[in-house]
Amino acid sequence: MNKPIILVVAGCVALALLFFFGKTSILKKELPVAEIKSKLQSFDIHHFIDSAESKLPIAQSLIVKELENNITRGDIPAQKIKQYNSLANFWKDSAKLPEPYAYYISEAAKLDNSEKNLTFAAHLFLDNLRGEHDEAKIEWMANSAIELFEKAITINPDNDELRIGLGSSYVFGKGRGSVDGSAAMQGIQELLKVVRKDSTNMKAQFVLGVGGFVSGQYDKAIERFSKVVTAQPDNVEAIAFLADTYAAIGDKANAVKWYNISKRLINNPAYSKEVDERIAAIK
Repeated sequence: MNKPIILVVAGCVALALLFFFGKTSILKKELPVAEIKSKLQSFDIHHFIDSAESKLPIAQSLIVKELENNITRGDIPAQKIKQYNSLANFWKDSAKLPEPYAYYISEAAKLDNSEKNLTFAAHLFLDNLRGEHDEAKIEWMANSAIELFEKAITINPDNDELRIGLGSSYVFGKGRGSVDGSAAMQGIQELLKVVRKDSTNMKAQFVLGVGGFVSGQYDKAIERFSKVVTAQPDNVEAIAFLADTYAAIGDKANAVKWYNISKRLINNPAYSKEVDERIAAIK
């Protein structure tokens, strides 16, 4: 069987390629499971924030320390929520670091405990982890997103979008680093709850396709991606994944067919060059 090649189209304007599954497959082959687990648990958001603070200009450092002190002094949840949001805005607007921004938004959301804010915070982590390459950050982002989606689902258990978000957090996050595919299967079970109610939910069908790929169920992945591209013939991401899945099972003809379709739809020289190299590699 050919080595799986994953092409993911990211960014509506740039149409950039993110080969985010490639590094994890190399990691799983080269390191023992214990070493992988150790690596994945190494990201500490508090250490990250402390390190980032040490590099701030003095004036900004004083602002951050004052906001942090206000959190420890505040004994009313509303006060803490306000300070968490202020810290989040600082890290987003002034320091332009997404990790502290997402962390403080999530802390505020957990205190507020509203479906709206929990969902917003969860999607911050989910959206960021899809393009993340660092294994430790992927694990942290995935765990954070899962916790937030689960809290939101407790409030509104019938919300299919929340269920898709939870399943996606397993598939795009923990599923990437799973040696035996068990993490992806957890996400797949959540997504199946959605499609059993509504088989026309293409968002759920797409993520089920990705889950099938990362868990080694290539036939099921092809079935899901085919449903999506039939219903949404301009869904470039699903088309690229379908091509990758065919390449993974050694079906060169179908892989080339769908790669060429993705090239035509995207019409981007950089993308076309990458895809031509992939096509040459599997021929």
